[in-house]
Amino acid sequence: MTHPAVRLVDIREAPLSVGEVLTSLDDDAAGGLVLFVGRVRDHDGGRSVNGLEYSAHPSALEQLARVCEAVTDRHEVHGVAVVHRVGSLAIGDIAVVVAAVSAHRGTAFEASRMLIDTLKSEVPIWKHQQFGDGTEEWVGSP
Repeated sequence: MTHPAVRLVDIREAPLSVGEVLTSLDDDAAGGLVLFVGRVRDHDGGRSVNGLEYSAHPSALEQLARVCEAVTDRHEVHGVAVVHRVGSLAIGDIAVVVAAVSAHRGTAFEASRMLIDTLKSEVPIWKHQQFGDGTEEWVGSP
């Protein structure tokens, strides 16, 4: 992480902490902090989901850091943070936590949205879903 506004970037197997992300972005000059928490839901595309597993390419952490830097270059944020989980997750588990902090709420919303959207489209983290009917699906894999 070379940009000082990139406060926390990680990919890990351990359960994620919203508190850790909030703490990393503590800033008295910030008037707005936007937090997105992605959780494992019990359905997708009209089918029940029993659980899922996330896998990450070895370059994923480096690419995630670049995404964070791009967001900080484009938006006047005081800080951004993102942590993504890999491994087996159950329904209700936290899969990703993304946040941005800025002097103004609008900027924090825009930066947070860009961060999660760009992460989903550019960082090689793949979701393997197991459905209630015994079928499975890979999402985001090449």
